Amino acid sequence: MKIIVFGLGNFGMSLAISLTETGNEVIGVDKNIEKVNLVKDKISHAIAMDSTNELSYEALPLKDADKVVVAIGENEGAAIITTAIIKKLSDVKIISRALSPIHDTVLEAMGIHSIVHPEQESADRLTKQINFKSTLENYQLDDNYTISEVKAKPEFYGKTLAALDSIDKYRLTLITIIRKREKKNLIGKKSIIKESIGRPSPQTVILENDILVVYGYNKDIETYCLGQEEYQIRS
Repeated sequence: MKIIVFGLGNFGMSLAISLTETGNEVIGVDKNIEKVNLVKDKISHAIAMDSTNELSYEALPLKDADKVVVAIGENEGAAIITTAIIKKLSDVKIISRALSPIHDTVLEAMGIHSIVHPEQESADRLTKQINFKSTLENYQLDDNYTISEVKAKPEFYGKTLAALDSIDKYRLTLITIIRKREKKNLIGKKSIIKESIGRPSPQTVILENDILVVYGYNKDIETYCLGQEEYQIRS
């Protein structure tokens, strides 16, 4: 994947190097030229720029990136402004570092759902999460197993879980299904929300746009997301 990491402090630099070592093309960005020089020979590209200046993004391949990590850790205002500019200029998935509970709240209000706290999460752990290319969200249980949200495959639409068991393709355990539904507020305004259907049964039918929450071995989840057909989903 092509990943841009904004902020090359201890966490951002460790993450950029770790992502590079696992086969990704990483662009590291920091306004401090000394930090850029420290990492320039260890990752694909390193750029010195002020990420709070929207005009500076013209030279950055933001729209070609698969994911962006805002790892700025010294200036909460700069981190928020950087995230806002990226949201404005691109639809790329953003993973943002939060520096305080207020920062968490601001990011959530901006629609950022992938929020990390480096004091609690290591760069190595986040690298494993980022490297799941096609999962929507995931929670790494250990080095081998993960709970992930993945899109239901078109071949599943309209079939019960009992029928899918007979396909014998994927070795994943289905925990639940997340679906969108329309909700009205007190004044009648409609909105779309996501909610779990609870524990699925063998008679549960997979619908278009369903999100499957699955548990399994990391390689099996990667295989499912890559479209290879060697494994089995077991409800």
